[in-house]
Amino acid sequence: MMSAEAETLLAFHNSQRQHVLGILKGLSEADLRRPVLPSGWSCLGLVRHLALDVERYWFRAVVAGDRALIDDLDRTGDAWQIGAEESAESVLDGYRRQIEAADAVIAATPLDAAPAWWPDRFADWRLHTLREVILHVITETACHAGHLDAARELLDGERWLVLT
Repeated sequence: MMSAEAETLLAFHNSQRQHVLGILKGLSEADLRRPVLPSGWSCLGLVRHLALDVERYWFRAVVAGDRALIDDLDRTGDAWQIGAEESAESVLDGYRRQIEAADAVIAATPLDAAPAWWPDRFADWRLHTLREVILHVITETACHAGHLDAARELLDGERWLVLT
C-alpha cells in the first residue's frame, strides 16, 4: 500500500501525464509527426521520449535497477525519432504502457528508497530517493507538456485549459 505522500505525488504526476495525452487529442497522424520548431522534434517524438527516456528510464532502470533494461539502454536508439512504420497509436500506447510499468515500481518502492542503479554519465549530480526521482520526473513531464502546448497551438491554434 502506498503512503498518502506517494499517492499525492503520483496524483500530481498523473495530472501532467494526462496533460501530455490530452493536448494531443484530435491531432491527425500527419500533425502528430510534423515538426513545428527549428529543432525538428515532433509531438510523437516527444511522447516517445517521455515513454522511454523518462518513465522507463527513471523508474524501471534507475529506481528498480532492471538489469536487462539497463543493459539494453544503449541499443534503443534515439527515442525522439519515429519510424514511418510506427503508428501514432502505437507510440501513445507505448507511453501508456510505460506509465503502468512506472506506477508498479512506484507502488512497490518506499519513497525513501535509494535508486537501485545510477548512471555513470551523471557524475556530479544525483537523486537520492524515489521521492526525488518522482519530483524530477514531474518537473520534466510538466516542462514537456508545456512544449506540447506550444506545438499544438502552432499546429492548429488549439490551447489547453484556456479560461475565457
